[in-house]
Amino acid sequence: MAEPDIYEVFALRYAERRERTRRESFIFDDDHDAPQPIDYYLWVARSPNRTLVIDTGFDRDEGARRGRTLLRTPVEALALLGVNAQSVSDVVVTHMHYDHAGTLGDFPAARFHLQAAEMAYATGPCMSHDDLRHPFTAAHVCEMVRQVYSGRVAFCDGDAEIAPNLSVHKIGGHTGGLQCVRVLTRRGWVVLASDASHFYENFQKQKLFPIVLDAQAMIRGFARLQVLAETPAHVVPGHDPLVRSLYPAETERLAGIVHRLDVAPKPVPG
Repeated sequence: MAEPDIYEVFALRYAERRERTRRESFIFDDDHDAPQPIDYYLWVARSPNRTLVIDTGFDRDEGARRGRTLLRTPVEALALLGVNAQSVSDVVVTHMHYDHAGTLGDFPAARFHLQAAEMAYATGPCMSHDDLRHPFTAAHVCEMVRQVYSGRVAFCDGDAEIAPNLSVHKIGGHTGGLQCVRVLTRRGWVVLASDASHFYENFQKQKLFPIVLDAQAMIRGFARLQVLAETPAHVVPGHDPLVRSLYPAETERLAGIVHRLDVAPKPVPG
């Protein structure tokens, strides 16, 4: 009998924004003026049988336009882990915001796994409103449409298994079709929350993130993440710098860049 797929999982930090406050992370908070830096990650799930990439980040032009500090391109970050973007066969796009769905063209062999609801949202009437379309970049959305026409987009409708022991789950609130990723590791089922919970505080303290399409759905999503994960300590938020402190670096040289998520983290402070 074949061994089940057990994945190594990595967070790859490719960008940051240091000049930021808590009002940009939590709708209600006791100290909106306190600093709240943010990290930008993509993720890799790797087993002996396959390697999947989760999200494709943004490039230098996008970072400059939005005032974000690009530390390395997503392709460069992947190369540090020995992953060649040119040959990646499967990419999960958690949602179509600029920091998760740029650089699609750097993955010429990939099939992109996306919620159908997210494609509808990113190309529908809501994009007529400045506040709702601000986190999207039209060129990224148009590129995904091109990939649809090339036959390289696999649409999901809710929960779907992408590979053995790796599945996606639609989580409402932040966008019309955000999805998280659930993956089996040696420490059990880990959930990559992406923007279903930007920071640990979002899901642990039920704090709404300000970019929200449906507040009630976002709160329900916080609970769903914890149901999908082995324990709450198996939920990995999408943008929290704490991830780099709680999880070990893949190597000493890669500290602050590539961190392993398939091992137990240190306890979350507070």
